[in-house]
Amino acid sequence: MKKITLILLTILSTLSMYGQDITGQWNGALKVQGTQLRLVFNVTKTDNVVSSTMDSPDQGAKGIPTTTTSFENSILKITIANAKIEYEGTLRKDDIIVGTFKQGGQSFPMNLSKEIIEKEKLVRPQEPIKPYSYYSEDITFENKKAGVSLAGTLTLPKKDGVFPVVILISGSGPQNRDEELLGHKPFLVLSDFLTKNGIAVLRFDDRGTGKSSGDFKEATTFDFAKDVEYAIEYLQKRKEINKDKIGLIGHSEGGIIAPIIASENEDIDFIVLMAGSALRGDKLLLLQKYKIETQMGINRQLVESNQQIFAGAYEIILNESIENELVSDTLSKYFTSKYGQALPEKQKIALINQLSSPWMINFIRLDPAVYLSKVNCPVLAINGSKDIQVPSKENLEIIKDNFRKTENTSVKVKELEDLNHLFQECETGSISEYGTIEQTISPIALKEILNWINIHIK
Repeated sequence: MKKITLILLTILSTLSMYGQDITGQWNGALKVQGTQLRLVFNVTKTDNVVSSTMDSPDQGAKGIPTTTTSFENSILKITIANAKIEYEGTLRKDDIIVGTFKQGGQSFPMNLSKEIIEKEKLVRPQEPIKPYSYYSEDITFENKKAGVSLAGTLTLPKKDGVFPVVILISGSGPQNRDEELLGHKPFLVLSDFLTKNGIAVLRFDDRGTGKSSGDFKEATTFDFAKDVEYAIEYLQKRKEINKDKIGLIGHSEGGIIAPIIASENEDIDFIVLMAGSALRGDKLLLLQKYKIETQMGINRQLVESNQQIFAGAYEIILNESIENELVSDTLSKYFTSKYGQALPEKQKIALINQLSSPWMINFIRLDPAVYLSKVNCPVLAINGSKDIQVPSKENLEIIKDNFRKTENTSVKVKELEDLNHLFQECETGSISEYGTIEQTISPIALKEILNWINIHIK
């Protein structure tokens, strides 16, 4: 549940007062969810008419056109109608525009100047630096049935030897082999830690991401599980791998995929679920939505209204008598009946496209508990107490209850205090904190995983 959308802007400018020259290159930077987004406004004047384009260097975007601008009494006002964006700033005599950027009800301070802003260097002290103290090899393997080539990295404590191994399975959204997000590389840090402690690690780019082929948009959770199956097959052919000590570590959606595989594949010797949900997809999404909106301080009545409306939308998707091709049409009629003209057509289309994608339909219908109940190998399930994406209390209780009903007694379920969804030590657990925290994964979580694995690979 890790999808982050950064903001693209377009801006016009007009004449300045007091002889100040508004033309030229104006540089600013937004802080979006802890990440710096640089913006460059290229302002020109022709026949007393000022216009501009915008560049976003961090997104590779140049020459973005504009909507409207006014400049009166040294105040620059900019609006972008289709994106509901407003910018207002005051041009000072020292050629600094002090202003505020607004979108979607949120405000961000953003000042502009003629000085070029360098890309912010993020501090990530846990990220390993080459050369590594262990053997690292870029590899590829094939999902032959799907015709997908998957690219990844295999790290071994030493080039020669026979080692236990884990496969890292990423969360939702297109993820590269490092599960990179907001300048953090959780899987790189986790892989480095485990490999230094005697455990081989395979991590790979999701299909259609990084150097892996395939179409990510058309894939479901079960398709990603099949990709992992072929990773297992690949490892079983490597002479450096102990075939009797193959484990899976799944984070978020990866923590759903790991039990799916382990419930059917006897070659899996243990699994670690890092915030892997045990709730059916629709219930998880509603709980996640409630937690996030409540933390944001959204009016309680609106929060409850959203719960009812989206529960109704999910019921449409859960109704398997409605063919997948007709889900979009049914959802369109449903949201029109609920929101009317209050929901702009473009927003409605975007929402329907998201909810009717193959992945989302499958995810909403998927009940992880069905697969957890069939897992016979050792299981470690951990959650951060401040996780608002896969809330810890509700999730871990279901996992505990699920395994009480099975014969699998080699199960450890643990809540890790003050950690968020990424297993960072945090204040609130808010998604907006992820990028601002220097720590990538808490040593508490790393040690918990390592100590548990060591018990099960003896």
